[in-house]
Amino acid sequence: MFFTELWERFSYYGMRAILVLYLTGKGNELNPGLGWDNASALQLYGWYTMLVYTMSVPGGLLADRLLGQKKSVLLGGILLCIGHFILAFDSIVFFYVGLMFIILGVGALKPNISSMVGGLYKQGDGRRDTAFTIFYVGINIGAFAAPLLVGYIGEVINWHYGFALAGIGMAVGQVVYMLGQKYLKGIGDFIPSKKEGQDNKSVKLTPVERDRMVVLLLSFLIVIVFWSAYEQAGGLMNLYAKQKIDRMMWGFEVPASFLQSLHAFFVIILGAPMAWAWMRWTKLGRETSSLFKMGIGTIIGGFGFIFLVGAAYQTMESIDGQASIYWLFVAYFLHVVGELSISPIALSFITKMAPVKYASFMMGAYFMALGLASKIAGLVGEAAQNLGELAIFWGVFGFCVGFGLLLLLFVKKLKKLTHGADEINETIAIVEPE
Repeated sequence: MFFTELWERFSYYGMRAILVLYLTGKGNELNPGLGWDNASALQLYGWYTMLVYTMSVPGGLLADRLLGQKKSVLLGGILLCIGHFILAFDSIVFFYVGLMFIILGVGALKPNISSMVGGLYKQGDGRRDTAFTIFYVGINIGAFAAPLLVGYIGEVINWHYGFALAGIGMAVGQVVYMLGQKYLKGIGDFIPSKKEGQDNKSVKLTPVERDRMVVLLLSFLIVIVFWSAYEQAGGLMNLYAKQKIDRMMWGFEVPASFLQSLHAFFVIILGAPMAWAWMRWTKLGRETSSLFKMGIGTIIGGFGFIFLVGAAYQTMESIDGQASIYWLFVAYFLHVVGELSISPIALSFITKMAPVKYASFMMGAYFMALGLASKIAGLVGEAAQNLGELAIFWGVFGFCVGFGLLLLLFVKKLKKLTHGADEINETIAIVEPE
């Protein structure tokens, strides 16, 4: 599952790195883009990234009610391969058809493979959060390589070759997943709702499960706030890097798409240290609830935009209207520190809180929250075309920090709604997996 998701992220982040650059590309006869204006490109980017994630809801239902997680992941990978290879053809019709296949593919694959990771661990196993962090670091290897390889080939050589390379990566992931089925016996299989001698009725939630669902939905709101800021990377910040950042380093002009690899690079080098830091924090007897970690992550991610404010001021004051590339380095670093306190924690939190029968559906709802955040991110990027980047960067900073502080004030009250499901069972934590 580690390697399957690695290659799925390679295909997705390869596409993400060059999409708005391809849409706005013009003036290059050897490698022409579509020549759209920034606002139109960001609008499509917002719709695309929203639909990619919101399709995880029907993808989760598909697994829960028909195929199971294991087969849904397989189907999603096939659709992704088809979509990326269609994009290899230089045709506006093929472009939209390819996007449609990618949207459907991610919807079937993304929520279900994450749920399967949770299925490897028993309730209360303290290794679950750490396992999701390791899983998260692994998939970012693909996210790191994609902007460098797909970005260079697409932006410098040919956009459609870049789209095709993303498809090759997904095909490799499919092969790995199919060869690894023998290691997933009993994980992700379809569980029929209808039991022998009973009608196929909806499973009612107990009062405890209802409380947990409430706090789970709140965690989705946290994800929306953070990801609306974070997803500026593929849209507004991608165009900002292309048009207003001095990308010359050591005599080499860094392609704008290369900067999309910074997030993944920082995840790889920070993932293990941060997992250790949170475990150390736990041993010291301090607050370690998932909601606490997510509140801290939102605040830290918000502070990343202070450095983008600095970049915006520099572009206003400099003669050439460009800012140093190092502003982006620091901003992305802080965004990732926030990300590692939210995203893998949220994935683990869902597998703790959601009733087993609705695990895939709730994982799909999580990715739907990501989709909504991506659409909001696109709208924020569009607003920057009228309000200016400086106002947007200040606004995102203030909102994220304020929201995170508000969450920390209510952590203890919200923690009660989990009814102990977010607690670490030290006995289970030291038992070897079966």
